[in-house]
Amino acid sequence: MRRFEFVQGTSAKFWMADVDDRTFVVVYGRLGTAGQRKEKAFPTAEAAAREFEKKVAEKLREGYQEVAAAPGGAPAGNAPAASAEQAAPPPPKLDLPPRVRPGEATEAQRKAAVHALAALAAARGRRSWALGRAVRRARRALEALGGLDPATDAPLSAALDALMARVVAPNAPDRLPLVRAIELLSELDAAAFARAVRDTWKAPPATSPAAGALALLTRQIEELGDPELGLRLGALLVDRPHHGSMSAEAGWTLRWKALSPYLEAHLARSGRSLKDYLASLDAGGDPHIAQRVQRMRAA
Repeated sequence: MRRFEFVQGTSAKFWMADVDDRTFVVVYGRLGTAGQRKEKAFPTAEAAAREFEKKVAEKLREGYQEVAAAPGGAPAGNAPAASAEQAAPPPPKLDLPPRVRPGEATEAQRKAAVHALAALAAARGRRSWALGRAVRRARRALEALGGLDPATDAPLSAALDALMARVVAPNAPDRLPLVRAIELLSELDAAAFARAVRDTWKAPPATSPAAGALALLTRQIEELGDPELGLRLGALLVDRPHHGSMSAEAGWTLRWKALSPYLEAHLARSGRSLKDYLASLDAGGDPHIAQRVQRMRAA
């Protein structure tokens, strides 16, 4: 069967077609799934072949790209049509669009980021509006670094690590809300997120309000094996309505719809489905995360 794929925006789907004597056979669906199979009988083999060519031309006009073909690059003619499982190659790896604007950070920009993180550290115990303002300033400073991995800059790494440690601080006035920490990490290389999850947040106190969320992030990093995908999914899971700069509900829905095809394709490469993965997510008793997981499952 000839195979065509369409990956654009939130769409990630495939379409395969073949002719078996007088029968036109199609298999189609979302990338990472077996798809649906349909057959249509025609009075003659020539009529079935014309339908085949017509539909291929339509798919090409719609933006589909041919990614695989039967031997010889043509329909199989009188040969029996292959099943979807036999014909489909392994699901392709979809590359996530850039999360940050890449660039080279100057020494002045690095120092400004360290200063902004220090100012945020000094904002502990203040009212939420003051904390939010300090977070926004720190995010702008980190954004200017062009996706830098803070491990490459000792002062920046130390300042960031000190803030990330406050997510699991024993005293409530000293804590940095997890959603705020994720906002900061979203401006940096995903390696910083992976280190925070695996090292700084690996053993939160049982009394920590973020304990359930942190346990989920840890499992997610381990299961996905992709820090970038884990960061983007984690940001959606821990997002809180009316808190932070990423919590507009309409925007949250759009971000999930944009991310889900990439997550689905990633899971399919290891033989897992998005539905099963979402069903396995454990909110750890966190009602906000439970609500987010439910919305993901319903989308």
